[in-house]
Amino acid sequence: MTFKIVISDKEKSIQMEADPSQERKLIGLAIGDEFEGSIIGLKGYKLKITGGSDKDGFPMRKDIPGPRRVRSLVSAGPGYRPKRKGERRRKTLRGNVISEDIVQINTVITKRGDKPLEELISAEEE
Repeated sequence: MTFKIVISDKEKSIQMEADPSQERKLIGLAIGDEFEGSIIGLKGYKLKITGGSDKDGFPMRKDIPGPRRVRSLVSAGPGYRPKRKGERRRKTLRGNVISEDIVQINTVITKRGDKPLEELISAEEE
């Protein structure tokens, strides 16, 4: 159950894996919550959760409470792009809380550490 964490940084995105001993700290956090980057090896960084997807590919949505999966009538936003104005469709979506079923977590950097991001990532790969 390792989480893939996608970090958005201005023009580029970086994908990392969570440390298996630390990833329990992510379970229970919701979209909009912040966590320490040391969980994924980025000491001094703070990351904000912006979304994600579960093991079957269903996207997380901020307006659905809890870790559950629901079929919701949506007109726009994560999980659905309407082709005509006013079009709505029933789609399966995941709630806004991280659980064991989540595979990918999308994040954005809110606080930078002492070292640049590229330097930390290259040190982790070696």
